[in-house]
Amino acid sequence: MTTLLDRFSPAQLPASAEAFRADIRNFLAAEMPNLPPERRARSWMGFDAEFSRKLAGKGWVGVTLPRAYGGAQMDAFSRFVLVEELLTAGAPVAAHWIADRQSGPLINKFGSDAQRDFYLPRICQGKAFFCIGMSEPNAGSDLAGVGTRAVRRENGNWTLSGRKIWTTSAQHCHYMIALVRTSGTPQDRHAGLSQFIVDLSLPGVTVRPITDLTGDAHFSEVFFDEVQLDGGALIGEEGSGWTQVTAELAFERSGPERIYSSLVLLESWINWLREHKEPSHEQTVGRFVTHLAALRALSLSVTARLVAGESPVVESALVKDLGTTFEQEIPAAIEALLGEDPREELDRHLVRTCSYLSNISSTFSLRGGTREILRGMIARGLGLR
Repeated sequence: MTTLLDRFSPAQLPASAEAFRADIRNFLAAEMPNLPPERRARSWMGFDAEFSRKLAGKGWVGVTLPRAYGGAQMDAFSRFVLVEELLTAGAPVAAHWIADRQSGPLINKFGSDAQRDFYLPRICQGKAFFCIGMSEPNAGSDLAGVGTRAVRRENGNWTLSGRKIWTTSAQHCHYMIALVRTSGTPQDRHAGLSQFIVDLSLPGVTVRPITDLTGDAHFSEVFFDEVQLDGGALIGEEGSGWTQVTAELAFERSGPERIYSSLVLLESWINWLREHKEPSHEQTVGRFVTHLAALRALSLSVTARLVAGESPVVESALVKDLGTTFEQEIPAAIEALLGEDPREELDRHLVRTCSYLSNISSTFSLRGGTREILRGMIARGLGLR
């Protein structure tokens, strides 16, 4: 019997990607902001436009995009190494993250020549930051149930009305790629969906940040009140939005960012154990390291599929589901272990880092697709539903 795991072939990073790792570490040693671990734990939700532009100066924003647009034209293996090093260090990468990971590749693959010529150089220069317009208040986890609508006018332009929610960094970004309905109703499911590039400075766009349990406001709700879009805002063909967004989500779900969100905490805790010569938690450390090695191998296998030009949607869903479970287990386990002896003096930065991740980790299984939706995709991929 064939299983989903049979689709994962062992993959190794090529020598060129490993050589790239040394360059990244040298850059981080020179340019990484001096942040305590509770700030580094935010990493790909830490917005620092200046740091992102320093990366862009090295050619490492739009790292997989063609050189003709200012990209480094590296493969997905090189991006894997770049992401791995940035997240392990806890670098603040939110400013360019979405544009580099998915918006740029999406425009490069499905966009018009005019869109590629305009947006891709700006992404690679760190001058255009993007956010994702998928989730909606009344659609829950059902991405196909979006109700935000764009209506075509006689002059070929569009009027956009509706709203999006849980949009990361929208208050800081220049553009949103929004999945909206251009025909039919939410009951028509995948049919009638299209993607648009929305300039967030346009009249009729309102962005309202949402404060979370940690006191941060990296999520926002975005309102569109008859926003006027020109005909060039449509990405690809009208009605092709579902096919495009599915390919986009493969980029979003497959990388190390779905594994490494809690690694700053794990590293801080292990360092604390070393300093206190505390051997009693070796089994827990060993379990986390083993899980990390297995998840990294799965993510590398998906990366190899991307390098081969494939769209491993179901495989990415599996890695994302397993990876976010791992990310949530780390703060839960460490918090419990830190509380075993209330008389023990703990490092305040370690406690703050653990507190932050304990509060925010519940969102890890929501962003990029909820656990329930992903498991439905995996079941369909196995022919079980």
